[in-house]
Amino acid sequence: MIRHDGPISGVDAHPIGYLATAGYDGTVILWYGGRAIARGHHDHLVNQCQFSARGDRLVTASSDHSARIWAVPTMELQTILRGHDDDVEMATFSPDGKLIATASRDHTVGIFDCAGAMLARLQGHESDVISVAWSDDGAMVVTSSDDGTVRTWNPREHSLVDTVDLGEVEADTAVRAADGTIYVGTDRGTITVLRPGAASELDAHRSGVKRLVLDSEGKMLISTSYDRSLKIWTLRDEALPVLRASAEVPPAIWLRSAALVGDRQLALGTFGGGPALLDLRTGEWDMSRAEPSGALNALCLFDGLLHTVGDAGIVKRVGREIACLGSLCNFLQPFRGRLLTGGHLGTIIDAHSGELVYHHHSPINCATVFRRNGADHIAIGTYTGEAIVMCEGPSGRLERVAEIPLHANAIKGLANNGRDIMSVCATGAVAITPIDALWPARLLEPGHSRISNGVAASPDGWFASVGRDRMLRLWDGERGTAVPTPHQRSIKCVAICPDTNMIATGSYFGVIAVYDRASGRWVAEERPTSWGISSIVALGMGRFCAASYDGRTYELTVAGDRLPGGGATRSSPITACEPV
Repeated sequence: MIRHDGPISGVDAHPIGYLATAGYDGTVILWYGGRAIARGHHDHLVNQCQFSARGDRLVTASSDHSARIWAVPTMELQTILRGHDDDVEMATFSPDGKLIATASRDHTVGIFDCAGAMLARLQGHESDVISVAWSDDGAMVVTSSDDGTVRTWNPREHSLVDTVDLGEVEADTAVRAADGTIYVGTDRGTITVLRPGAASELDAHRSGVKRLVLDSEGKMLISTSYDRSLKIWTLRDEALPVLRASAEVPPAIWLRSAALVGDRQLALGTFGGGPALLDLRTGEWDMSRAEPSGALNALCLFDGLLHTVGDAGIVKRVGREIACLGSLCNFLQPFRGRLLTGGHLGTIIDAHSGELVYHHHSPINCATVFRRNGADHIAIGTYTGEAIVMCEGPSGRLERVAEIPLHANAIKGLANNGRDIMSVCATGAVAITPIDALWPARLLEPGHSRISNGVAASPDGWFASVGRDRMLRLWDGERGTAVPTPHQRSIKCVAICPDTNMIATGSYFGVIAVYDRASGRWVAEERPTSWGISSIVALGMGRFCAASYDGRTYELTVAGDRLPGGGATRSSPITACEPV
């Protein structure tokens, strides 16, 4: 049976009846008549996909730094488009099908012919380029970027035509209508409307807009957001979009991608299996192709036993299911006898009792537990940059005591050393917040040059942070030291062994590497899986356990003659555990 084994990050449809999905499992699947009929593979996760105008080809964009062209319906690989130095986030055919434009996290826009030759590498963006769209006549290409600008290019003259500064707000999606109007979805939840010489802004969502879809007639715009809603807007000349309808989406939907299927249905990505379909007239959902994914996003030790959670929201203890929360979860955190978890729904839940502890308006990413004024507290990091601080109230229930605006973008990791909380952000920023005051957060310089993904604290008081720049940064107080790593892809997670001060790092490419701070050497490097490593915990005495998006956990022991105390000299073979 053909299906995705991880989240579906991209979806597209063609009027002749084809549907395509791109997944974090590295596959792209072609669907027809509701059935998966063929698939292709990349060497890493696939971000987006798009059909040619005739529907005889499909182009896919991948974190393996390439785009690929496939024949439809056989899914035979025709061409590999190489030339980028980082993830390709989107690739799209020109209207005549002769050229392909790509958006990459290497800050550039690529123009390729269909034989695979890179005709131009357009430079000007100062950060990751996330989306790219052609004008209807093929004369222009529009791109949006994390640098807060929308740029228009002439793809045949290889030149920049126009730049619009959105005011330091990231933009994940931009579409261009036939009349030249550009609609941009931002991380502030706004839709910016760009017309010649004028820009206007509409407050559309409570969290970041992840995808905009424009119908073929230019009369309807659909927006999806991490506030768990999608909205349908009516477009009128020289006016802001007018809200026609809105809908909350089922928990299994990942609102990163959407595509119109004819004039009646909307296809959306899910967290596994296949796409979901929404009937735009009746509001009915078809979730029959969406199946739970085994991907793991987090693990922790609770009551001395290993617990895991992932895309399906299934919490397991030593491989046995103890709770099914029905939605993707990003973290697990023991707190005063509870095991708290949460994720893309913005809910914080006690995994054992099923109690809803708190509901935020944006996804939940991470947490750390600390002691303040003689009481245990937990800080929970959100997609919109706030940290929610909670403690146990007189009734025994958890109560929110503060909401701290730590960052202007998603908080990707939190850790504390008893005095300060360190937070890392999707912008690459690293900040320190004193526990006694909980305000203000002080940005540390330099932070990471790309997305910061994780942070860990040592019992000795220092911190370690990692990110997309493939650097390990060690922080003593507010002083940071950059340590080059052996990783060739973005580093997702980090953990510090309290007995040895050894630091384990895991990448999206499935590599686990361990740094011995005492000797200043990397003492282990293993790639137990081609899937990414999502989370690592230290078990003590040089032992680490890592969770992977492949649904397995992996144990690695790094031992040495001077244990405890560092100075590792050898590592044991890595051990793959059964899917948990």
